[in-house]
Amino acid sequence: MLEKYLGQLVADFRLDPLSPVDERGLFSLKLNNVEVSLKYLDPGVYFHSKIVQLLPQHKKEDVLALLMKANFLGQGTGGSTIGLTEDESFLTLSLGLPYDMNYKEFKEALEDFVNFLDYWKVKLTSKQD
Repeated sequence: MLEKYLGQLVADFRLDPLSPVDERGLFSLKLNNVEVSLKYLDPGVYFHSKIVQLLPQHKKEDVLALLMKANFLGQGTGGSTIGLTEDESFLTLSLGLPYDMNYKEFKEALEDFVNFLDYWKVKLTSKQD
């Protein structure tokens, strides 16, 4: 399902061809200035992307407090979750949609995810300057 939808998305929007699925079962999709990793869930789909690098330590607490508020009940993330990479160097955005969906629902969910990703990229970049 996911590979079919991604193929249709690539064709519809004339995007770069998909790279092969990696050893973790992730597809990588490049959309303008962002890269989104996608994984098929049975059923559903999982989206994941890096937002920005987490910068100066002196502002780390302020940024993390803001993100805790955004994560609360998914209010500031559209149901996605903002987290950290294992080494705590990058902030990430993740969303799991554990249900079957048609192409239109998939495309809209991905669009919403990328919109929140762009929003947080801008907000966090200005917050860390």
